[in-house]
Amino acid sequence: MGLLTASLRMFSLNSQRLDLEYKVQLVSQAKTEIAAQSAQLVQAGTDLSADSPVLKQLEARKERLHLLEKKLDQQMLHYQSQLAMINTEYASCQKQFESNVKSSCSY
Repeated sequence: MGLLTASLRMFSLNSQRLDLEYKVQLVSQAKTEIAAQSAQLVQAGTDLSADSPVLKQLEARKERLHLLEKKLDQQMLHYQSQLAMINTEYASCQKQFESNVKSSCSY
């Protein structure tokens, strides 16, 4: 019975790990898009005068993108810490599974 429990737990952990890795990938893509948008804003603002209201709007948008990037960084750290915990638990579960296989197959 220990083999079944350990294998089901490993399956569940692997599923959670894949889900978190996908979320990390999505956050990474979002950060890349934000960096590109921010670069476009900086490039668009180079032709404007310092007193221009359009430049002030661009600066405000750039600040919002920066705040969004900070939130994405926090989310990425959260996902990465969860991923590390799952990897640790998966390794522990794998050792338990191997131990159960050895004890079940020894005569």
